[in-house]
Amino acid sequence: GWIVGGHEARPHSHPFMAYLKIAGLGSCGGFLVAPDWVMSAAHCMGNITVILGAHNIHEPEKTQQVRGVLKYHKHPEYDPDTMENDIMLLQARSSAGEYIQTIPLPKTGSDLPTGTKCLIAGWGLIDEDRATNKLFETKVSIYSRRKCILFYPHLNSGMVCAGSFHQLKDSSQGDSGGPLVCNKVAQGIVSFGYDSPPGVYTRISNYLPWIKKVMKK
Repeated sequence: GWIVGGHEARPHSHPFMAYLKIAGLGSCGGFLVAPDWVMSAAHCMGNITVILGAHNIHEPEKTQQVRGVLKYHKHPEYDPDTMENDIMLLQARSSAGEYIQTIPLPKTGSDLPTGTKCLIAGWGLIDEDRATNKLFETKVSIYSRRKCILFYPHLNSGMVCAGSFHQLKDSSQGDSGGPLVCNKVAQGIVSFGYDSPPGVYTRISNYLPWIKKVMKK
């Protein structure tokens, strides 16, 4: 995944962000939803090490905490062909600190109003040639379902679209598995998107019953 046309985030301004190192497969984004739970995309499944409290992922920052995954909970109905149910919860040893904080999840299953301003962040590629080792962020807006179906005919209630209406370059995705943050709430998970807008995100509010069930275990 990538963030195109974004800018470097103020260090530690998104203390919920997690960097997921996947053995032999690269990396994904994720985010802390409880002291011992990280949410990401199911397509990021692999042998994962979680790094919290990071800004520059290539530096051994004192703020970083590294966690192994104790338990993987990939959504049982995740479909890699259609990217349906692209959501996963990782249980890890509890993390907390000034630079490591949780982000709230939606309280209800309702849809976000079209045009809602949101933010994506990640350590993805800035453009085709340059990867970033620092956390970048960019602003996107929620697309209407009606408009998004024109791009993605198989869109369903577990997906939401967001992108930039102005510049094409602003609208590509952040790190796969990272959060779509709207009004300080994690509303989506970076799932897929072609190289043009909009990106498709897993719609977290659609999965609240499953999330509650898994986190109770």
